[in-house]
Amino acid sequence: MICGMEIAIRNLLKLVCLLSLAIGAPRPALAQTYAVGADVSFLGECELDGVVFKEGGQPRDVLAILREHHYNWVRLRVFHDPSASADRLPNDLNYTLALARRAKSMGFHLLLDLHYSDSWADPGKQPTPAAWSNLNHRQLVDQVFNYTRDVIAAFNRKGLMPEMVQVGNEITNGMLWPDGKLPGNWDNLADLLNAGIKGAEAGRGSRPRPRIMIHIERSGDYDAAVSFFDNLIARHVPFDVMGLSYYPLWHGDIAAMRANLRNLAMRYRRPIIVVEAAYRWTPGDFAGKKAEFPESPEGQKDFLLAVDAAVRAIPNGLGQGVFWWEPAAEGDLRGRSFFDLEGNVLPVISVFDKPSPP
Repeated sequence: MICGMEIAIRNLLKLVCLLSLAIGAPRPALAQTYAVGADVSFLGECELDGVVFKEGGQPRDVLAILREHHYNWVRLRVFHDPSASADRLPNDLNYTLALARRAKSMGFHLLLDLHYSDSWADPGKQPTPAAWSNLNHRQLVDQVFNYTRDVIAAFNRKGLMPEMVQVGNEITNGMLWPDGKLPGNWDNLADLLNAGIKGAEAGRGSRPRPRIMIHIERSGDYDAAVSFFDNLIARHVPFDVMGLSYYPLWHGDIAAMRANLRNLAMRYRRPIIVVEAAYRWTPGDFAGKKAEFPESPEGQKDFLLAVDAAVRAIPNGLGQGVFWWEPAAEGDLRGRSFFDLEGNVLPVISVFDKPSPP
Protein backbone atom coordinates (compact mmCIF):
# COMPACT_ATOMS: atom_id res chain seq x y z
CA MET A 1 0.00 0.00 0.00
CA ILE A 2 2.81 2.38 0.96
CA CYS A 3 4.64 1.53 -2.25
CA GLY A 4 1.52 2.28 -4.30
CA MET A 5 1.01 5.56 -2.42
CA GLU A 6 4.61 6.59 -3.11
CA ILE A 7 4.17 5.88 -6.81
CA ALA A 8 0.96 7.93 -6.91
CA ILE A 9 2.64 10.85 -5.13
CA ARG A 10 5.66 10.62 -7.43
CA ASN A 11 3.42 10.69 -10.51
CA LEU A 12 1.48 13.64 -9.11
CA LEU A 13 4.71 15.56 -8.53
CA LYS A 14 5.81 14.85 -12.10
CA LEU A 15 2.50 16.17 -13.39
CA VAL A 16 2.79 19.34 -11.30
CA CYS A 17 6.34 19.85 -12.57
CA LEU A 18 5.30 19.45 -16.19
CA LEU A 19 2.40 21.85 -15.74
CA SER A 20 4.71 24.40 -14.15
CA LEU A 21 7.11 24.14 -17.06
CA ALA A 22 4.28 24.50 -19.56
CA ILE A 23 2.94 27.58 -17.81
CA GLY A 24 6.35 29.20 -17.40
CA ALA A 25 7.81 28.36 -20.79
CA PRO A 26 7.72 31.04 -23.48
CA ARG A 27 5.03 30.40 -26.06
CA PRO A 28 4.38 31.98 -29.45
CA ALA A 29 2.30 35.12 -29.18
CA LEU A 30 -1.22 34.86 -30.53
CA ALA A 31 -0.62 38.00 -32.58
CA GLN A 32 2.62 39.47 -33.88
CA THR A 33 3.43 43.14 -33.37
CA TYR A 34 1.17 45.14 -35.65
CA ALA A 35 2.97 45.88 -38.93
CA VAL A 36 3.00 49.52 -40.01
CA GLY A 37 4.73 49.06 -43.31
CA ALA A 38 5.75 50.57 -46.63
CA ASP A 39 6.93 49.05 -49.89
CA VAL A 40 9.94 51.22 -50.75
CA SER A 41 11.26 49.15 -53.64
CA PHE A 42 11.72 52.18 -55.91
CA LEU A 43 13.47 54.33 -53.28
CA GLY A 44 17.03 53.57 -54.38
CA GLU A 45 16.27 54.34 -58.01
CA CYS A 46 14.55 57.62 -57.07
CA GLU A 47 17.63 58.71 -55.16
CA LEU A 48 19.92 57.82 -58.07
CA ASP A 49 17.66 59.87 -60.32
CA GLY A 50 18.14 62.88 -58.06
CA VAL A 51 14.66 62.98 -56.50
CA VAL A 52 14.80 64.87 -53.19
CA PHE A 53 12.30 64.07 -50.44
CA LYS A 54 11.71 66.63 -47.70
CA GLU A 55 10.10 67.09 -44.33
CA GLY A 56 9.71 70.54 -42.85
CA GLY A 57 11.29 71.93 -46.00
CA GLN A 58 14.56 70.06 -45.36
CA PRO A 59 15.90 67.09 -47.40
CA ARG A 60 15.52 63.87 -45.42
CA ASP A 61 16.14 60.16 -45.82
CA VAL A 62 12.72 58.64 -46.55
CA LEU A 63 13.46 55.68 -44.28
CA ALA A 64 14.27 58.04 -41.41
CA ILE A 65 11.00 59.89 -41.98
CA LEU A 66 9.03 56.65 -41.94
CA ARG A 67 10.80 55.38 -38.83
CA GLU A 68 10.13 58.59 -36.93
CA HIS A 69 6.45 58.29 -37.79
CA HIS A 70 6.22 54.78 -36.28
CA TYR A 71 6.66 52.63 -39.38
CA ASN A 72 8.28 49.36 -38.36
CA TRP A 73 8.32 47.24 -41.55
CA VAL A 74 9.53 47.65 -45.11
CA ARG A 75 8.56 45.47 -48.05
CA LEU A 76 11.00 44.94 -50.91
CA ARG A 77 10.34 43.11 -54.16
CA VAL A 78 12.93 41.19 -56.10
CA PHE A 79 12.75 40.10 -59.74
CA HIS A 80 14.59 37.11 -61.14
CA ASP A 81 16.56 38.95 -63.86
CA PRO A 82 15.13 42.39 -64.60
CA SER A 83 17.81 42.95 -67.26
CA ALA A 84 16.04 40.29 -69.35
CA SER A 85 12.84 42.36 -69.46
CA ALA A 86 12.09 45.37 -71.65
CA ASP A 87 10.93 47.22 -68.49
CA ARG A 88 14.48 47.22 -67.09
CA LEU A 89 13.29 47.70 -63.53
CA PRO A 90 15.98 48.08 -60.85
CA ASN A 91 14.87 45.38 -58.44
CA ASP A 92 17.52 42.71 -58.85
CA LEU A 93 19.12 40.88 -55.93
CA ASN A 94 22.04 43.25 -55.31
CA TYR A 95 19.84 46.35 -55.46
CA THR A 96 17.39 44.76 -53.02
CA LEU A 97 20.13 43.67 -50.65
CA ALA A 98 21.42 47.26 -50.51
CA LEU A 99 17.98 48.63 -49.59
CA ALA A 100 17.50 45.84 -47.05
CA ARG A 101 20.81 46.72 -45.40
CA ARG A 102 19.72 50.34 -44.97
CA ALA A 103 16.32 49.37 -43.61
CA LYS A 104 17.64 46.74 -41.18
CA SER A 105 20.27 49.16 -39.86
CA MET A 106 17.43 51.50 -38.87
CA GLY A 107 15.48 48.80 -37.05
CA PHE A 108 12.90 47.86 -39.66
CA HIS A 109 11.57 44.34 -40.09
CA LEU A 110 11.72 43.03 -43.66
CA LEU A 111 9.05 41.45 -45.84
CA LEU A 112 10.66 40.07 -49.01
CA ASP A 113 8.34 39.91 -52.03
CA LEU A 114 9.47 37.25 -54.53
CA HIS A 115 7.79 37.86 -57.89
CA TYR A 116 9.25 34.83 -59.74
CA SER A 117 9.38 36.90 -62.91
CA ASP A 118 11.74 39.32 -64.65
CA SER A 119 9.21 42.14 -64.35
CA TRP A 120 5.77 42.90 -62.91
CA ALA A 121 3.65 39.95 -61.77
CA ASP A 122 -0.01 40.64 -60.96
CA PRO A 123 -3.46 39.13 -61.65
CA GLY A 124 -3.29 40.12 -65.32
CA LYS A 125 0.20 38.78 -66.02
CA GLN A 126 2.51 36.28 -64.39
CA PRO A 127 5.37 35.88 -66.89
CA THR A 128 7.85 33.07 -66.39
CA PRO A 129 11.46 34.33 -66.22
CA ALA A 130 13.13 34.21 -69.62
CA ALA A 131 15.80 31.85 -68.31
CA TRP A 132 13.10 29.33 -67.33
CA SER A 133 10.86 29.67 -70.37
CA ASN A 134 11.67 26.28 -71.93
CA LEU A 135 11.47 24.19 -68.77
CA ASN A 136 8.88 21.52 -68.07
CA HIS A 137 6.88 21.44 -64.86
CA ARG A 138 9.30 19.30 -62.87
CA GLN A 139 12.22 21.47 -63.93
CA LEU A 140 10.29 24.63 -62.99
CA VAL A 141 9.59 23.24 -59.53
CA ASP A 142 13.30 22.54 -59.07
CA GLN A 143 14.23 26.03 -60.25
CA VAL A 144 11.74 27.68 -57.88
CA PHE A 145 13.21 25.73 -54.97
CA ASN A 146 16.84 26.46 -55.91
CA TYR A 147 16.23 30.12 -56.68
CA THR A 148 14.30 30.77 -53.47
CA ARG A 149 16.90 28.94 -51.39
CA ASP A 150 19.72 30.93 -52.96
CA VAL A 151 17.99 34.32 -52.56
CA ILE A 152 17.18 33.69 -48.91
CA ALA A 153 20.69 32.36 -48.31
CA ALA A 154 22.13 35.57 -49.81
CA PHE A 155 20.13 37.64 -47.31
CA ASN A 156 21.10 35.25 -44.53
CA ARG A 157 24.83 35.50 -45.24
CA LYS A 158 24.71 39.28 -44.95
CA GLY A 159 22.74 39.23 -41.71
CA LEU A 160 19.62 40.58 -43.44
CA MET A 161 17.27 37.65 -42.95
CA PRO A 162 13.65 38.60 -43.78
CA GLU A 163 11.14 38.13 -41.00
CA MET A 164 8.50 37.36 -43.63
CA VAL A 165 8.69 36.00 -47.18
CA GLN A 166 6.01 36.43 -49.79
CA VAL A 167 5.94 33.52 -52.26
CA GLY A 168 4.51 35.11 -55.40
CA ASN A 169 2.78 38.44 -55.95
CA GLU A 170 -1.00 38.79 -56.34
CA ILE A 171 -1.34 35.18 -57.44
CA THR A 172 -5.14 34.91 -57.59
CA ASN A 173 -4.76 33.66 -61.17
CA GLY A 174 -1.67 31.60 -60.46
CA MET A 175 1.97 32.31 -61.31
CA LEU A 176 4.69 31.23 -63.73
CA TRP A 177 2.28 31.12 -66.65
CA PRO A 178 1.36 28.94 -68.43
CA ASP A 179 2.53 26.14 -66.12
CA GLY A 180 0.92 27.51 -62.96
CA LYS A 181 -1.95 29.43 -64.53
CA LEU A 182 -5.39 29.13 -62.93
CA PRO A 183 -8.02 27.83 -62.96
CA GLY A 184 -6.71 24.89 -64.96
CA ASN A 185 -3.45 24.11 -63.15
CA TRP A 186 -4.12 24.04 -59.42
CA ASP A 187 -1.88 21.06 -58.76
CA ASN A 188 0.98 22.69 -60.65
CA LEU A 189 0.56 25.91 -58.69
CA ALA A 190 0.60 24.00 -55.40
CA ASP A 191 3.85 22.29 -56.45
CA LEU A 192 5.43 25.64 -57.30
CA LEU A 193 4.34 27.28 -54.05
CA ASN A 194 5.50 24.33 -51.97
CA ALA A 195 8.87 24.50 -53.73
CA GLY A 196 9.19 28.19 -52.88
CA ILE A 197 8.22 27.63 -49.26
CA LYS A 198 10.70 24.75 -48.91
CA GLY A 199 13.37 26.89 -50.57
CA ALA A 200 12.84 29.66 -48.02
CA GLU A 201 13.22 27.07 -45.26
CA ALA A 202 16.41 25.66 -46.83
CA GLY A 203 18.00 29.08 -47.28
CA ARG A 204 17.56 30.30 -43.72
CA GLY A 205 20.27 28.11 -42.20
CA SER A 206 20.14 28.42 -38.42
CA ARG A 207 18.19 31.68 -38.50
CA PRO A 208 14.58 31.77 -37.25
CA ARG A 209 12.08 30.59 -39.82
CA PRO A 210 10.46 33.49 -41.71
CA ARG A 211 6.68 33.66 -41.74
CA ILE A 212 5.27 32.75 -45.15
CA MET A 213 2.73 35.04 -46.80
CA ILE A 214 0.42 34.14 -49.68
CA HIS A 215 -0.71 37.29 -51.47
CA ILE A 216 -3.83 37.83 -53.57
CA GLU A 217 -5.66 41.01 -54.56
CA ARG A 218 -9.33 40.12 -53.90
CA SER A 219 -9.78 42.27 -50.80
CA GLY A 220 -13.39 43.07 -51.71
CA ASP A 221 -14.44 39.71 -53.20
CA TYR A 222 -15.15 37.07 -50.55
CA ASP A 223 -16.25 34.31 -52.93
CA ALA A 224 -13.13 34.61 -55.09
CA ALA A 225 -10.85 34.74 -52.05
CA VAL A 226 -12.52 31.67 -50.52
CA SER A 227 -12.24 29.73 -53.77
CA PHE A 228 -8.54 30.52 -53.91
CA PHE A 229 -7.64 29.71 -50.30
CA ASP A 230 -9.88 26.62 -50.12
CA ASN A 231 -8.08 25.18 -53.14
CA LEU A 232 -4.69 26.04 -51.66
CA ILE A 233 -5.45 24.48 -48.28
CA ALA A 234 -6.96 21.37 -49.89
CA ARG A 235 -3.58 20.84 -51.57
CA HIS A 236 -1.71 21.20 -48.27
CA VAL A 237 0.22 24.38 -49.09
CA PRO A 238 1.53 25.60 -45.70
CA PHE A 239 1.49 29.33 -45.05
CA ASP A 240 1.21 31.67 -42.09
CA VAL A 241 -0.25 34.96 -43.29
CA MET A 242 -2.93 35.95 -45.79
CA GLY A 243 -1.87 39.07 -47.69
CA LEU A 244 -4.32 41.15 -49.74
CA SER A 245 -4.08 44.26 -51.90
CA TYR A 246 -6.60 47.05 -51.52
CA TYR A 247 -7.02 49.73 -54.17
CA PRO A 248 -10.55 51.22 -54.18
CA LEU A 249 -10.55 51.76 -57.94
CA TRP A 250 -10.48 47.98 -58.46
CA HIS A 251 -11.58 46.48 -55.13
CA GLY A 252 -14.58 48.53 -54.02
CA ASP A 253 -15.38 50.59 -50.97
CA ILE A 254 -14.08 50.33 -47.43
CA ALA A 255 -17.24 48.62 -46.13
CA ALA A 256 -16.91 45.74 -48.61
CA MET A 257 -13.22 45.34 -47.81
CA ARG A 258 -13.86 45.42 -44.05
CA ALA A 259 -16.58 42.76 -44.28
CA ASN A 260 -14.47 40.54 -46.51
CA LEU A 261 -11.43 40.64 -44.23
CA ARG A 262 -13.56 39.90 -41.19
CA ASN A 263 -15.24 36.94 -42.87
CA LEU A 264 -11.93 35.55 -44.16
CA ALA A 265 -10.43 35.78 -40.67
CA MET A 266 -13.41 33.98 -39.13
CA ARG A 267 -13.31 31.26 -41.79
CA TYR A 268 -9.56 30.54 -41.80
CA ARG A 269 -8.39 31.79 -38.37
CA ARG A 270 -5.16 33.08 -39.91
CA PRO A 271 -3.48 36.48 -39.63
CA ILE A 272 -4.36 38.99 -42.36
CA ILE A 273 -2.28 41.90 -43.62
CA VAL A 274 -3.31 44.45 -46.22
CA VAL A 275 0.09 44.25 -47.87
CA GLU A 276 -0.60 46.79 -50.62
CA ALA A 277 -2.74 49.89 -50.34
CA ALA A 278 -2.46 53.32 -51.95
CA TYR A 279 -4.59 56.31 -52.82
CA ARG A 280 -3.95 59.45 -54.81
CA TRP A 281 -3.41 62.86 -53.24
CA THR A 282 -4.03 64.50 -56.61
CA PRO A 283 -6.99 63.85 -58.97
CA GLY A 284 -6.56 60.94 -61.35
CA ASP A 285 -8.09 57.52 -60.73
CA PHE A 286 -11.53 58.85 -59.81
CA ALA A 287 -11.70 61.85 -62.14
CA GLY A 288 -15.37 62.16 -63.12
CA LYS A 289 -16.31 59.18 -60.92
CA LYS A 290 -17.88 58.84 -57.51
CA ALA A 291 -15.20 58.39 -54.84
CA GLU A 292 -15.46 57.51 -51.17
CA PHE A 293 -12.52 59.81 -50.40
CA PRO A 294 -11.53 62.98 -52.25
CA GLU A 295 -8.30 62.66 -54.20
CA SER A 296 -6.54 65.30 -52.14
CA PRO A 297 -3.86 65.35 -49.43
CA GLU A 298 -6.48 65.12 -46.67
CA GLY A 299 -8.48 62.52 -48.59
CA GLN A 300 -5.36 60.38 -48.89
CA LYS A 301 -4.81 60.60 -45.15
CA ASP A 302 -8.43 59.72 -44.39
CA PHE A 303 -8.16 56.72 -46.71
CA LEU A 304 -5.21 55.28 -44.81
CA LEU A 305 -6.92 55.93 -41.49
CA ALA A 306 -9.96 53.99 -42.71
CA VAL A 307 -7.91 51.07 -44.05
CA ASP A 308 -5.97 50.82 -40.79
CA ALA A 309 -9.21 50.92 -38.76
CA ALA A 310 -10.69 48.13 -40.90
CA VAL A 311 -7.67 45.89 -40.34
CA ARG A 312 -7.54 46.58 -36.61
CA ALA A 313 -11.25 45.68 -36.39
CA ILE A 314 -10.63 42.12 -37.61
CA PRO A 315 -11.60 39.82 -34.70
CA ASN A 316 -9.25 37.93 -32.42
CA GLY A 317 -6.19 40.05 -33.19
CA LEU A 318 -5.95 38.53 -36.68
CA GLY A 319 -5.65 41.92 -38.37
CA GLN A 320 -1.88 42.31 -38.24
CA GLY A 321 -0.82 45.20 -40.43
CA VAL A 322 -1.06 47.62 -43.34
CA PHE A 323 1.58 48.40 -45.98
CA TRP A 324 1.52 51.45 -48.27
CA TRP A 325 2.66 50.70 -51.80
CA GLU A 326 5.52 53.00 -52.86
CA PRO A 327 5.36 56.09 -50.63
CA ALA A 328 8.56 57.33 -52.31
CA ALA A 329 8.15 57.23 -56.07
CA GLU A 330 8.52 59.30 -59.21
CA GLY A 331 6.81 59.65 -62.57
CA ASP A 332 3.28 58.29 -62.89
CA LEU A 333 3.40 56.85 -59.36
CA ARG A 334 4.08 60.21 -57.70
CA GLY A 335 0.35 60.92 -57.35
CA ARG A 336 0.03 57.97 -54.94
CA SER A 337 3.20 58.70 -52.98
CA PHE A 338 3.65 60.44 -49.62
CA PHE A 339 5.32 63.47 -51.24
CA ASP A 340 4.06 66.30 -53.40
CA LEU A 341 5.64 67.42 -56.67
CA GLU A 342 8.15 69.61 -54.79
CA GLY A 343 9.15 66.66 -52.61
CA ASN A 344 7.40 67.85 -49.45
CA VAL A 345 5.87 65.17 -47.26
CA LEU A 346 2.06 65.12 -47.18
CA PRO A 347 -0.38 64.90 -44.22
CA VAL A 348 -0.72 61.11 -44.65
CA ILE A 349 2.64 60.70 -42.91
CA SER A 350 1.01 61.51 -39.55
CA VAL A 351 -1.54 58.66 -39.55
CA PHE A 352 0.42 56.50 -37.09
CA ASP A 353 1.84 59.30 -34.95
CA LYS A 354 -0.65 58.58 -32.16
CA PRO A 355 -0.85 55.03 -30.80
CA SER A 356 -3.96 53.20 -31.96
CA PRO A 357 -5.93 50.88 -29.69
CA PRO A 358 -5.13 47.18 -30.14
